[in-house]
Amino acid sequence: MSRIGKAPIEIPAGVTVTVNGDLVTVKGPKGELSQKVNSDLTVKVEDGHVVVTRPSDDREHRAQHGLYRALIHNMVVGVSQGYRKEMELVGVGYRATSEGQVLELSLGFSHAIFIKLPKEVKVEAKTERNK
Repeated sequence: MSRIGKAPIEIPAGVTVTVNGDLVTVKGPKGELSQKVNSDLTVKVEDGHVVVTRPSDDREHRAQHGLYRALIHNMVVGVSQGYRKEMELVGVGYRATSEGQVLELSLGFSHAIFIKLPKEVKVEAKTERNK
């Protein structure tokens, strides 16, 4: 059995997971997400955990078992905590600054790169100088 697929997904406080046929819906403080699951797989909510099981060891079922478990886990994390990505620019002359929802990157090109971010995305540029 898949290591990822057999791990149960813990449902944190404030998050509800509902299974309606082959549609899994996750609601939490940061929003609501839905995912259609292959009808061959079984998704159950029991004792504060979500469990995904497969009917056989067919190649297709094995591949989708871990995939759908990971997708449901990512939905639970997304509606409860949100996602966070930290990046570090290393090198001389590279710089990133943010002003509101605009990220300015100086990456060695002849011009700066400006990226306007959607309102759902928050950006913070920190400077760290090592001496």
